[in-house]
Amino acid sequence: MRKFLASLALVAFIAISTFVPLSQALAQDEVDSSGDVATANSASTTQTGSLANDTEDAFEAKILQVLDERHSTDTNANGAIQQNLQLKGLDGAWKNQTFEYVGISDISVFGSNKYNKGDRVLVQHAVNPDGKDVFYVVDFIRRPYLYALAIIFVLIIIFISRGKGFRALLGLAFSFLIIMMMIVPLILNGWSPVPIGILGSVIIFTFTIYVTEGFNKKSHLAILTMFISLTVVGVVSIIFTSVTRLTGTAQEETMFLIGITKQALNFKGLLLTGILIGTLGVLDDIIIGQIEAVIQIKNANPYLPWKKVFGMALHVGNSHMGSMVNTLFLAYAGAAMPLLLLFSIKQPPFMTYSQVINNEIIATEIVRTLVGSIGLALSMPIATYLAARYYHVTKPEKKPRVQTQPVESV
Repeated sequence: MRKFLASLALVAFIAISTFVPLSQALAQDEVDSSGDVATANSASTTQTGSLANDTEDAFEAKILQVLDERHSTDTNANGAIQQNLQLKGLDGAWKNQTFEYVGISDISVFGSNKYNKGDRVLVQHAVNPDGKDVFYVVDFIRRPYLYALAIIFVLIIIFISRGKGFRALLGLAFSFLIIMMMIVPLILNGWSPVPIGILGSVIIFTFTIYVTEGFNKKSHLAILTMFISLTVVGVVSIIFTSVTRLTGTAQEETMFLIGITKQALNFKGLLLTGILIGTLGVLDDIIIGQIEAVIQIKNANPYLPWKKVFGMALHVGNSHMGSMVNTLFLAYAGAAMPLLLLFSIKQPPFMTYSQVINNEIIATEIVRTLVGSIGLALSMPIATYLAARYYHVTKPEKKPRVQTQPVESV
């Protein structure tokens, strides 16, 4: 066991010590090229933001009455409904105060919600140049329904998986905390995204595996497999994001980050970090599944040689991997469904198939999907080999055969 843990630590050290400098070197040009722009935009946005905060505030309100309603006649508004509403503030400076929102105008808002009496909404308050209060209904308050869905999810997981399901939920909560309390704040404070993403991924996976599966050889094998697989995924993603000249700024969210952050962000490194974290969740399933398959085969027949166990478990993994690759593609395709619609529009810059896949937004999703699939495909035989080779089951003792004496005939 000590030799195994020592080898695990050695592999982790080699992977991190080689992967981090490589990623920093290849992504440094992105920092140099985008740093000045991001810093300048951040400064200008900070000045305008502080001015806006003096005259604007947001609070929740309840709709008391729908005063008037009109369907938009603009064909580009997708059937939008305009409403005048009477509301009552629920918090902040406008708590228990009644006011009106005038939403009917000559300007149609695409995708506007239809509100009913009793709905809770988010309201933005501003003061116009004449000194009058102006209110805008920003969105519907949907938190209670999200909380209800989360409670249903937790109850079902605990009911079906019992203690193991509860431990899995603890791992999920820990993963969320690491991402939101460590990875995101450090990146926003100017730290390089790639080493932070690697460190966060290692912490998340190690904690989740040990909490869910316990401190045993099965968990050690899973962590070793994850180190190897993530190292390969990291190297491949660095190479292909570099040769395809992906900047990481194709998504709309990056434009907001450039405008509001105080630090110059490394968007290429941010893209690599997203690929690593996204792949981490997919690898978890197949690695644990393959190691468990090997364990069950060895428990059923401890006398099988490890090569035979490896071949039998590999057949199980092949079926599992086929469905997982399809699942990975469908997950990315579902998230990028509006982009997929561009395939059939035939409008610039999406006139031909080659132009579609050459677009950076589409190319980013292709690289993300294929790199994750490569890591998924490699992790299956790696996990199977390590488990078949190094997981030993105590063989049952052979019972001595009882020699029976022949019965003499009388």
